[in-house]
Parts: sequence; C-alpha cells; structure tokens
Amino acid sequence: MSGPRRHPAMPGLEHARFDRVCIVMMSAVGDAVHVMPVIHALKAAHPHMHLTWVLQPGPATLVRGHPLVDDIILFDRSRGRRAFLETRQALRSRQFDLVIALQVYFKAGVITQFTRAPIKLGFDRARARDANWLFTTHRIPPHAGQHVQAQYFEFLDALGVPHDVPRWELGPWNDEERTWQREFLAQFSRPIAPLVIGTSKADKDWFADRWVAVCEHLYHVEGLQPVLVGGRSPREVAAESVILAGTTVAHSALGSGLRRLAAILDGAALAISPDTGPLHLAVALRTPVIGLMGFTNPKRVGPYDFAHDLLIDAYGDPGEDYPLDMVYRPGRMTRIAVQDVIARLDVWRARYRDARFAALATRGLLPTGT
Repeated sequence: MSGPRRHPAMPGLEHARFDRVCIVMMSAVGDAVHVMPVIHALKAAHPHMHLTWVLQPGPATLVRGHPLVDDIILFDRSRGRRAFLETRQALRSRQFDLVIALQVYFKAGVITQFTRAPIKLGFDRARARDANWLFTTHRIPPHAGQHVQAQYFEFLDALGVPHDVPRWELGPWNDEERTWQREFLAQFSRPIAPLVIGTSKADKDWFADRWVAVCEHLYHVEGLQPVLVGGRSPREVAAESVILAGTTVAHSALGSGLRRLAAILDGAALAISPDTGPLHLAVALRTPVIGLMGFTNPKRVGPYDFAHDLLIDAYGDPGEDYPLDMVYRPGRMTRIAVQDVIARLDVWRARYRDARFAALATRGLLPTGT
C-alpha cells in the first residue's frame, strides 16, 4: 500500500515556515469543502501551525468550531466597500509566514494584498483570472485542467506537504449538534433521502414536477423518506410549494442552515443534488449522492472521489469526450429525466444501500425495523 504522495517543494519555497498560515478562499460552500483536505494535510505535516481562514459568513458557519481552524476572518461582501475596509483592519494586526491564495477573482486578490507575509502563494498566471497573479509572490507551476480538489492539492505539492486520501471531517461534531441530528431523524419511521431542490443559478436547478415523481418513487418503491433541503431563496420556496402540492410524502427542511444540513446529510441513506455545495458536502460525509449535472462540467466540479457511478451526466453528448474546462452549457438540465434518477437508484440499491444502512445502524441513526 502506497503512502502519502510527496513532492519536493518548488524553488523558493524550500524553507517556507508554517507557524502562522492564512488561507484566502472566501466564497462558495463547495469551495470551502474542497479546502478542508488541504487544511488536514497542512496540519498533519505541521501540527503546531496556527491557521487563519478568510471567508464569507455563509461557509464560515460550516467550518466555525472545526478543531483544525484556529481563526476565521469574515469578509461580508454584502457590506460593499466596508467589507474590504473591515477585513483590512482585521488583517493589519496579524503577521503570517505563508498565505495560500486559493481564489482567483479580483476581490480575493485585494484581500491577499492586505495580508502581511513574505510568501503569498497563488495560481500560475494562466489560471489566475482578473490579474490575480499580481497579488502573489510565488505561483504554483502551470498545469493542465484538473478537478477543483486536485487543483488545490497542487498547492500542497508546491509546498512539499505530503497528502494521500482526502480527509474532511465535516458534520455534527459537538453534543448539541449530535442531539439535534438524532431528534430530527427520530421523527421519521424510515431512512431519509435529502433532495437539494435549488442552487445558486437557475441553470443548475432541476425541475419541481420531476422532484415530485422522484419523491413518490423514493417513498413507495425504495422505502425512503424524501426530505427537501437547502435555503429559502425565492426559487427554492417556489419549488417547495410545487413539490408539497404535488405529493404528500415529502418533508421540507428548507432553511435549516448549513450546520444542520450537514447533520441531515450525515444521517441520510442517500442524497440527490445538482451541482451545488451540498453535493460536495455529501461526498465529504461519504453519503451516497446522485449528482444531477448539465450546466457545469462534471470533470471539474463533479463528485471528486466517491459515487461517480451515481452521477447523471447531461453536460456531454452521448459518447462525447468533452474537455476539462470551465465552459457552461445552459439548457442541459432538462435532459435529465425521472427515469434517469430511478436508474441510478437501482445502482445505489445494488452497490451502496446495504453498506450505508449498516454504517447508520452502527451509529444508531437507522430507524428501528429498517
């Protein structure tokens, strides 16, 4: 069995210190999930590291209290110009040995500029959009396109930090959250199947009438309890209304918040999600997840290392070996039919169901009699 992958640090980083490290990755929940294995590898190699993370309030709720995250600096973009001023003020009193700039947009470059560190490591010039490379002192070597998670691991390689199997350790990690999880699951007489009914972009959403048919199948054929999860944006509330009007078997948990969403996914037999943060959260929690993807490229942002056989790929045409790029393909979610989901449920039942039920039973999270 091979051990962790080890690479010599790139020139100029051989003597980098890791006492005080700052990560700049501020935006989406899925990106925050992808950062966690990087943090685990850094802390495993340098246990005494003090790690600061600059990120937005939404994903901050997911990682706040994580034992490996020592300090969080909030960047609240809803505050406009004041967000930059407040973040600059928070960073002014901190000195770092190393800044890892994982985000390539201009706003992230400005935040990177605010940090004080001799080494600010970012993407190579070709991948650093919005002239983001101007804000870093060192850049990882150019590389062909990869999955977002693999791209983040390039930073570990550049720093000479070993890494192997990704570790996330997200989900309920205190007694209060575990108690809430058990109480939530106890209201159902069957294992739950969370359905992520909305995303940040309408082009990534699936369709409410098709969710209705899936709910009926989950309940009456698979013996699972459909649970609607996500936020309470106007699109999600509208989809919820259609779904609850179309079926009596669905339960809505919209607006539960990220921490409780993690607890719900952690206790689920199965999840179904388009390309959005909860999809990657389910992967991190090792909850089998049927991914519904058509607008975004699955090779870049699909499930990283788990449940690939459950993915429904409407992004590519039949037989197409499409490139690994960042090109969006609007209008393709309509290609995903209810029958496609049912076909993946057959795969879940054959390959994942028994092992998942056993894992939930071991933790006392499976309803009695299942």
